Amino acid sequence: MHDITRKADTSPTSLARRGFLIAAAGTGFTLAFLQLGVSFAEAEKGAAKTVFDPTIWFDMDADGIVTVNIAKAEMGQHVGTALARIVADELEADWSAVRLKYVDSDPKWGLMVTGGSWSVWQSFDALSRAGAAGRIALIEEGAKLMGVAADACEAHASVVSGGGKTITYAEIIRRGKLARTYTPEALKALTLKTPQQRSLIGHDVQALDVPAKTNGSAIYGIDAVLPGMVFARPRIPPTRYGSTVESIDDSDAKKIKGYIKSIALVDPSETVPGWVMVFADSFAAASRAADLVVIKWKAGAGVSVSEPDLLAHAGKLMDDKAAGALVVADDGVEAAFTNAKLRVEQEYTTSTVLHFQLEPVNALALEKDGVWHIHTGNQWQSLILPTLAKALGVAEAKVILHTYLLGGGFGRRLNGDYAVPAALAAKALGRPVKMILTRSDDARFDSPRSASLQRLRMAFGENRSVTAMEHHASAGWPTEVMIPAFMPKGKNDKPFDPFAISGADHWYTVGAHRVRTISNDLANSTFRPGWLRSVGPGWTNWAVESFIDEAAVAAKVDPLAFRLTLLDARGKNAGSAPNAVGGAARMANVLKRVAEKSGWGTSMPIGTGLGIASTFGQERTMPTWTACVARIKVDSKTGIVKLEKLFLVIDAGTIIHPDGALAQAEGAALWGVSMALHEGTAFVNGEVKDTNLNTYTPLRMADVPELDIEFVASTETATGMGEPPTTVVGPAIANAIFAAVGARLRHLPMRPAALLAALEKNPRT
Repeated sequence: MHDITRKADTSPTSLARRGFLIAAAGTGFTLAFLQLGVSFAEAEKGAAKTVFDPTIWFDMDADGIVTVNIAKAEMGQHVGTALARIVADELEADWSAVRLKYVDSDPKWGLMVTGGSWSVWQSFDALSRAGAAGRIALIEEGAKLMGVAADACEAHASVVSGGGKTITYAEIIRRGKLARTYTPEALKALTLKTPQQRSLIGHDVQALDVPAKTNGSAIYGIDAVLPGMVFARPRIPPTRYGSTVESIDDSDAKKIKGYIKSIALVDPSETVPGWVMVFADSFAAASRAADLVVIKWKAGAGVSVSEPDLLAHAGKLMDDKAAGALVVADDGVEAAFTNAKLRVEQEYTTSTVLHFQLEPVNALALEKDGVWHIHTGNQWQSLILPTLAKALGVAEAKVILHTYLLGGGFGRRLNGDYAVPAALAAKALGRPVKMILTRSDDARFDSPRSASLQRLRMAFGENRSVTAMEHHASAGWPTEVMIPAFMPKGKNDKPFDPFAISGADHWYTVGAHRVRTISNDLANSTFRPGWLRSVGPGWTNWAVESFIDEAAVAAKVDPLAFRLTLLDARGKNAGSAPNAVGGAARMANVLKRVAEKSGWGTSMPIGTGLGIASTFGQERTMPTWTACVARIKVDSKTGIVKLEKLFLVIDAGTIIHPDGALAQAEGAALWGVSMALHEGTAFVNGEVKDTNLNTYTPLRMADVPELDIEFVASTETATGMGEPPTTVVGPAIANAIFAAVGARLRHLPMRPAALLAALEKNPRT
C-alpha cells in the first residue's frame, strides 16, 4: 500500500502552514508555496524552482489573464468555478480575465482527491489567503510605480488605484519588480474580506466551465485521442476476484474487419484478475469481436454468493457482540434499556446500488521515454497512482495521470481501477491503447455501494424521555478494501471505515448512546465496495431518520416536535468553531423553517402524506444542516408512490457559487429520490443482476417532483454541497408513506410490491 500520510496533513487545509513567494517569473507573476527558509533575497531563486517545490496555485500573465490551477475533478459540480472564485475574490481579479487549468498528477499538488463534499470546505481558507497575498503584493508594487503610498491604494477588478492614479495588474507585471515573501505566520495574520466586502463569493456570475460544455469543446476522458492508438474492450470474468483464464478461442473474432488480437492480462496488482483484452482498430470492431471471443474461466469463490447471503452474513456478524468498532460508546446503555419504560427496536436494509454514470469508465494509456501516460477522468489520482506503478512494475514517479472532465463521477471514479487494465493492455501490445467499457461492462465492473443491514433501538424512561439509543450497522467497507491507512480507530481500538458509518453519530441528545460498525468481509471479498454519492450516510441516515420517526410515533409525539426536543444543542451537540458553530441548534433551525414552508401539521387528503427528516450531510466535522419534507400520494391498489413535492432547507454556511450550489442540491435530492423509490440491484451468483438501464431503472424525467429549495443566509464556514440532500430524501419519503397510509417500509428501494404487502398486514381504515 502506498504510504499516504493522514489526510489532515496532506489536504489543502494544511497549506497555510507554508509560506508564499510572490515574484516576477519570466513575463508573468507567480504565487507559490515556499520551502521554509527561502528569504526575500532569494526571491528569484525561489521563483524559478517550480519542478518539485514550490507548488503553484495560480499565475497571472503579462496580459492580466489569471490562470487558477484546479487540482480537483470537474464532473458537473462546477468545482473549478467555485475554487477560482475564492482566489479571484481576494485577489480582486477581473472575473472575465480568470481561466481554469485542471492539472495533471504531480506530487507538488499534495493529496489529489475530489469527494466527500470536501473541495470548497478544505480549500477556502488557504485559497483566500493566497488571493489576498497576491492582491497585497500587486498593490504594493503598483503604488511604487505610481509614486503613491501603498496604504492610500486599493484594488478592484484587476486595477490598483490611489492618489487619483490607476494602474492595471497587467501593467504592474510588465513594468514592476515583484518580489514578496510571506511566512506562514504572516499569511495567518492577513486580514481577509468580510462577507459584505466580497464581490464574487455568494454573487451570481458566469460559471467558467459552462461555455465549453454547451458548445461541445469540453474534452472528457472518452474523447481522448493519440496518434497510433488502437481500441480495446475487455471481457470481464465471472467474479471480481480469483478468476483465471483457462483458454481463449478467437477464431470467430478474426472474421471482424479491424480485429487485431486478444490477450489475457497479467496483473501484478491483482486489480483485474482473469481479464482478457480484445484489440481492434476501432471501438466498434473491438466491441463486436469481444462478443465473439470464447473464453473459458475458472471462477473465484465469490461465484456462489448472492444478495441474501450478504445480508445474512451481516446479521451473523452483528450477533457477535465483540465484533466491529465502537464509534460512539457512552456508559450506561445497558442499564438504560434494562430500566426502560418503553423500548423501540427496528431493522433496516438497503440493496446494492450501482453508479451508472453517463460516461462509462475508460482510459487511454501509452509509454513514452520510460514514462507512462494515462489519459482519463479520475477523482482520486493519489489513490490509483501507486497501484498503476505496481501493475506496470515501475516507480510511481514514472506514471502521470492526465486530467479530463468527467461525464459523471458520483464516487465511481474515486476508484480509478479502470486505468490499470488500459495500462496493462498498452504494455502487452506495445502500442497506445484506448480501452472503453460498454454500459454493461461498466455495470459488471462497478464498485457498487454495498448492501447494508442496520439494527437500531431506543429506550424511554419516565414521561417518555429518551434515555438511550443504540445503532449497529454492517456493510462492505470501501476504505478498508482500497486505502486502509485512512481508517481511524474506534473507542475499542479497532479500525473502522468512517465513510461506512458517518451519520450514525448524529446530533440528537439521546442519553447514553452507542454506535457500532462492522465490516462485511463476505461483501469485501465478493466485489470491490465503492463510494457512491453520500456514501455511508446514504444508508445510515436512512435508518436514523426512519427510526426517529418510528420512535416518535411509539412515544405518541409529533415527529417534528420529537426531533426538536432531542436537538437541544447541549454537550457534544453544542457544536464548535470553525466548522460546526451552533451545532444541533442549526439543525433545529432548518427543521422549523422547512416545516413552516411545507405546511407541516395541516390536514392532508386521503392517501396523501407529509414526511419529515433532517440530517447534517456526511460528517460531523463539516456539517451541512439539511431538512426535508416530502409530500407523497399513495395508490393503495397498485402500491405506486407519487412524489408530488420536496421541500428542502439547507444551511451550508457561506455559499460560494449560488447557482452551482442550487444545481448540487437539486441533483443530490433527485439522486436520493432515485435510490429511495427506483434504483437498486442485487448480487446473483457473484455478479450484479442488472447490467443495463432496461432493468436498472433510475429516476425518469416524468417522475421528477416539484422542488422547493432554500438556503439559509449565513456567513459561517462554507461546508459541502455534493452529498447532503441525498441523505435526507429517502427517510422523508418513507415517513410520508407512513403518514399517508400507515405502512412502514424499512428497505431501500421502496418497491410497490413491498408497500402492498405492508398495507395488507396493516391496512389503515
